[in-house]
Amino acid sequence: MAAPRRTSSTAKPSKAKIPQLSFRDVRPAPVVLVSGPEEFFAQSAISNLRNLLRAETPELELSEVEASQYSAHELASLVTPSLFLEPRLVVVSGAHQCTDAFIEDVIAYLGQPVEDVTVVVRHASGVRGKKMLDAIRAAEGVAIEIACPKLKANELVDFVMQEMRSQRRRIEPQAASMLVAAFNADLAELASACRQLLTVTSDTITDDVVDRYYGGRVETTGFKIADAAVGGRVRDALALARHGFGTGISPVPIVAAVAAKLRLMAKVSGLGGSDAELAKIAGGAPWQVQQARRDLRDWDDARLGAAIVLVAETDHMVKGASRDAEFAVERMLRRVASRDL
Repeated sequence: MAAPRRTSSTAKPSKAKIPQLSFRDVRPAPVVLVSGPEEFFAQSAISNLRNLLRAETPELELSEVEASQYSAHELASLVTPSLFLEPRLVVVSGAHQCTDAFIEDVIAYLGQPVEDVTVVVRHASGVRGKKMLDAIRAAEGVAIEIACPKLKANELVDFVMQEMRSQRRRIEPQAASMLVAAFNADLAELASACRQLLTVTSDTITDDVVDRYYGGRVETTGFKIADAAVGGRVRDALALARHGFGTGISPVPIVAAVAAKLRLMAKVSGLGGSDAELAKIAGGAPWQVQQARRDLRDWDDARLGAAIVLVAETDHMVKGASRDAEFAVERMLRRVASRDL
């Protein structure tokens, strides 16, 4: 079998000897470790694997086990061939809370895996079962790993672009950013929104398409709130933020959006060159650089630096240092928009 390709979208654990794959590239193996805290990636990988196995063998036998309730030698009974020798898929959930017996049985199983059986070990986080994880990651030729990290805010646009490319479709960078602005709190929701847009047009997905279907939600997210604040529109920034709070938007992505906007402005401040050239240096898209340069016309370096400090302080407050995170955000928006720095 050809060696599976590795993708940059997954984090490779140190000292791992087994292939590291993304949830999109999952394939059958005697043992499949699904690791990391992002549940959307984990469930997608397990679902994709189940579909692959059932496409090959419709009579696939599926067993599901909770690792925290696991009893000694239970795995042996689950992988034992049946009378008709049907292929088996055993999915073990919650391995980060597993029993000692599970750890021992998995390590033993790695030495003698059963033919036509795929055992999935779902481990979300933590050090519980480290000996087992190390053994799996050292099991060359037996195991593979699907890493499921939480994506950072600056990785969400790339995720949207990859989702579209996986379906052989294209989305404009600004449209992807708008979509992220509308659905940045839940990766499953963001993926669902991508799939929905694929059904409404067969052409390139533009910002007009995103605005048509999700404009109301985009209006009250950090994307538009940050634009209003940095653009000096105090009343708009506060009104959008309050409406957002009323519809369940967290203060955290609002602060993150303002921070990202100010950081990009700081990176391109005083630099010459085209938008495309600066995009490579600053790490943004050309249209984002263009907007940052336009915003800089109303800012000087001293106020820009003070605003970045204020946003960093607010970020600390909305992540637990303040009893009223919404008040902290409104204070930040008011000061940024009015240049009270």
